[in-house]
Amino acid sequence: MKYLWLGIFLIALIWSIIDPKDLFTWFLEVFPALVGFVLIVFTYKSFPLTPLLYILILLHMVILMVGGHYTYAEVPLFDWIKEILHQSRNNYDKVGHFMQGFMPAILAREILLRKYVVHGSRLWLNYIILSIVLAFSAFYELVEWWVALATGTDAKAFLGTQGYIWDTQSDMMYALIGAVVSLILLSRLHNRQLKKFL
Repeated sequence: MKYLWLGIFLIALIWSIIDPKDLFTWFLEVFPALVGFVLIVFTYKSFPLTPLLYILILLHMVILMVGGHYTYAEVPLFDWIKEILHQSRNNYDKVGHFMQGFMPAILAREILLRKYVVHGSRLWLNYIILSIVLAFSAFYELVEWWVALATGTDAKAFLGTQGYIWDTQSDMMYALIGAVVSLILLSRLHNRQLKKFL
């Protein structure tokens, strides 16, 4: 499985860097995936993750690479969806922010359970996970703001607001929705895979 995972990651990465819409935006969007890859390599033996989490991380990385290649505001499939559904903007960025909650919820859950940070109550576990996801989402919005301040108009494609004044708030809402959906749909499967580590 690890070679398939690595193959998909490398194919997506190479595809994404071939003639991207904007190289600076590509770097900004793909940088978290590259950091994630380095962390996975360095922790693979000392803190291996569940198969579910590896799959979710890879899916999130591919979403970042697609956004980096086209920019989030110009992913062709979502331009088509925009036309078909008569939307005012390309909403691929909302997929990215949904995934920004969907994957980190399981990552936070795995670390909290395996490191015995939360004992007993699943309500407290879920509350802490959602708090972590929202904190991460808010921090990412701050990073976007800092990049915009530092680079000026060069960061317009990275921000991807497309003139939507509530973009920051809706990004965080999509991350929260992603986390809730992830916990509802995947907790049981995750529990079964965690048995080998607990």
